Amino acid sequence: MSMNPHQQAVKQLEQVAELLRPQYKAVEPRFNAAIERLKEPDRVIEGELKITLDNGQTKTFTAFRAQHNNARGPYKGGIRFHQNVSKEEVKALSTWMTWKCAVTAIPYGGGKGGIIVDPKTLSPDELQRLSRAYTRMIADYIGAWVDVPAPDVNTTGQIMAWMVDEYQQLQTKRLLDNKNAAGVAENPLATFTGKPLGLGGSEGREEATGLGGVFVMERLAQSLFADTPKKKLRVAIQGFGNVGYWFAFHAHRLGYSVVAVSDSKGGVYTPNGFTPAEVLDYKKKNGALPTEHMEQISNEALLELDVDILVPAALESVVTAQNASKIKARAIIEMANGPTTPEADQVLFERGVFVVPDILANAGGVSTSYFEWVQNLQGYSWTHQEVINKLQPLMNTAFDQMWEMHQKTSASGRMSTYMNAVKRVVDTMLLRGQV
Repeated sequence: MSMNPHQQAVKQLEQVAELLRPQYKAVEPRFNAAIERLKEPDRVIEGELKITLDNGQTKTFTAFRAQHNNARGPYKGGIRFHQNVSKEEVKALSTWMTWKCAVTAIPYGGGKGGIIVDPKTLSPDELQRLSRAYTRMIADYIGAWVDVPAPDVNTTGQIMAWMVDEYQQLQTKRLLDNKNAAGVAENPLATFTGKPLGLGGSEGREEATGLGGVFVMERLAQSLFADTPKKKLRVAIQGFGNVGYWFAFHAHRLGYSVVAVSDSKGGVYTPNGFTPAEVLDYKKKNGALPTEHMEQISNEALLELDVDILVPAALESVVTAQNASKIKARAIIEMANGPTTPEADQVLFERGVFVVPDILANAGGVSTSYFEWVQNLQGYSWTHQEVINKLQPLMNTAFDQMWEMHQKTSASGRMSTYMNAVKRVVDTMLLRGQV
């Protein structure tokens, strides 16, 4: 029987703990207590949301918010609207968010929320009612210094705008109802990130995840492909949505040879490379990837292309025990969440394929959410270039620390990344005296 996502997250933590244990011999009981505490979220909020549909009927939806750990700062993580959302899933995702925030050393812990719903079945008005109902459910548990939600699967800047408006109305009412309230409350805009630019959102957020991954690839090229010119490094990207496109765009801009991309219908490949912006323009005009002068390939075939760097940027669990032995790339940069199964991970490690894990590779998104939060709290409005200038050193340092751990321990890229992240969280818990 396969493990659920939270069981997988716990097993992963236990593996990392064994690698870290020798460093904590002097405080082993406290270390053990910290690891045990990190196996479960601090809190899971669960409730039923009742909304009125456009036809006048009432419908109920189950919703969750998991708050994993806040030793390093407010809980941080997205809200997803999906029919497969579950309590175990949000617990796992909140755990992984704790590590992702720790990887780049931004001052956040991990959180994650979700509603069991297929948003395609709801009208815009129904979606707004559901978003506001969810905000009311979690309002007492969030805040700019407590828990800072963001968009995730099937949620958008517009949904964040509805949520922050609902939260602000609730906050204003609390202030008015409290006769002893004085001064100005914290900026409610800082309680949500991923907002539209007109409502406190940040420049650069749209491309941040893909661009952050390319910053990581730059470091990887210097470390793993030092003798190969960029123009000879062939990159294949599975997924041509927001993350995949911006990764392809910036990789091409910096001189890498992007030879393949794909969407849900399939992919295209040309050994000499192409310009991603032109492919996107074609897709926008024609509703499909171009066919002229390009070979049509399946998503499965893209994973097995003879390239230097493979970038899964779409779905989870696409690199499996079945195809891991067929992958020809020397390195994988995980831009999707969880694209490699644990079984495949072991096969790749034994074959010498270096994997930059998702919690590092795609951390550019949450890092830029952090910049949005800072701007909201301080009343700043940074330019696009200022945001990028702040993102690059964060990603570079995170990669360098992972690479240093890898060289020191010979552990995989994934385990090296997790060791750094978990150590940061445990050390902070010890400093606080929480264990």
